[in-house]
Formats: sequence, structure tokens, C-alpha cells
Amino acid sequence: MAKGKTVEIYNNKARAGTWLISKGFERDHFKVMRLIQKYEERFLRLENKRLSKSLIIRRVPAKKAGRPIDEYMLNEQQTIFLGTLFRNTDKVLDFKENLAKEFVKQRTWITNSIMQRENPDWQNVRRDGKLVYRQKTDVIKTFVEYATEQGSVNAKMYYTNLAKMENSALFFFNQKFKNMREVLTIKQLMQVSTADDVIEKALLEGIDQELHYKECYQLAKSRIIAFAEIIGKSPVLSIEIKKEENESLRI
Repeated sequence: MAKGKTVEIYNNKARAGTWLISKGFERDHFKVMRLIQKYEERFLRLENKRLSKSLIIRRVPAKKAGRPIDEYMLNEQQTIFLGTLFRNTDKVLDFKENLAKEFVKQRTWITNSIMQRENPDWQNVRRDGKLVYRQKTDVIKTFVEYATEQGSVNAKMYYTNLAKMENSALFFFNQKFKNMREVLTIKQLMQVSTADDVIEKALLEGIDQELHYKECYQLAKSRIIAFAEIIGKSPVLSIEIKKEENESLRI
């Protein structure tokens, strides 16, 4: 049976990749891909209410010395249909059972994500966090000017670099978000606001001590890492949901 989670949130939907599916079904991945292509019209009908023009494909990174490969990302209905095309063994049945549980779990996370954003407590914490974030942004602006004066030619990149450093230190996530803070839990929002404050104070301290701008960045990075070691990294499991999808999930 394939190890690890097979079902994940991909492009705002619960999907399973054929690379891990093929392992769980004890089939060659290439043959699984060919089987899906054989019944492509049926799989397309199961994609959504309208007939999709193409299936969802993702590039799987190379494993060690191997080459990257493409895999289909199947929704729950497509995965169930694919499973009917394979003969059952004890291991395959175990895998199917696990798949069913994983899809239910991901649907639960989607529902919780919707309910979370409608929670007044979450909205209040999010609002307060925006104020802290703006303060940090103002300090980063000062830091960018400080770095530019010291000779940095790409100082504006620190807006992005500091955000990436902070997110990587605090969270596990396997997809990109337009605004990741919109999908964080209340606890995570409080943690990231504290992290914003840590970065703000570290940069100001470095500037006051007239450190080189690279040392200022490293000071902020070391303190964020230390903070993350105390609270621990947490997974970003919520997703961005479109308004029309919200209504369908409530039914």
C-alpha cells in the first residue's frame, strides 16, 4: 500500500494523484494513465457538471536520479470510478478504504474552513493581524531604504524574501495561496502576528545598531527560527473557497 497521504487539497479541491493511486492499486503508473486516457470521456464527465475539455495534470518532481513525470489529479468521483476498473485484493481493498476516509477528512477540512471565516472571533483576530502586518510593512520600507543606502541593488526583494522566510519557518503547505493568511486558523493568525512583531523589532534593532543590511536580515531570520522552534511548525490545511462552492458544500 502507498505510504503517506494520497488525498490532498489541490487547486481548492480534494484530489488524489495517479502516481500514489497506482502504488495503492498495485498497478504500473503508465498503465493507469493509459487506462484513464482510454475512458477519458467518462472521467471528463465526472470532473464537474459541465463537460471539461481536459483532465487535471500535475508534474511530479524527479525522484533521485529519475525524471519528472506527469500524473492526473482525480477528484473523488473519478477516483471511485477508477477503482472499479481494478480487481480487488486485500491490499487494494485496504487502500480503497483508506482513500474513502481521506476524502471524507478533506471534505471536513473544507467545511471547517468555510465556517472558520464566518466566525466573528476569526474575523476579529484577522482584522487585528492586518494592523500588525501594516506596521511590519512600514518597518520593512525603512529597512529597504537603509539597505539601498548601503549599496543593495535589489533591496525591494526583501518584502518577498521576509514573507517567504516567515511562512517557511512557521508552516507546512503544499499549495500556493493568493493570500495565505486568509486560510490560517485563529491560533495560526495569532502566531503569525507575533512573528510579524519579531521581524519588525529585529530589523529596527539592526538599524539602530548600524549593522550591515544582510546582518539585519539574518538577525530577523534567526529570531523567527527560534520562535518557530518554540511554537512548532503547523500545517496549512484550510483552502480558499469560491462563493458558489460554499453554497454547494452546505447542502
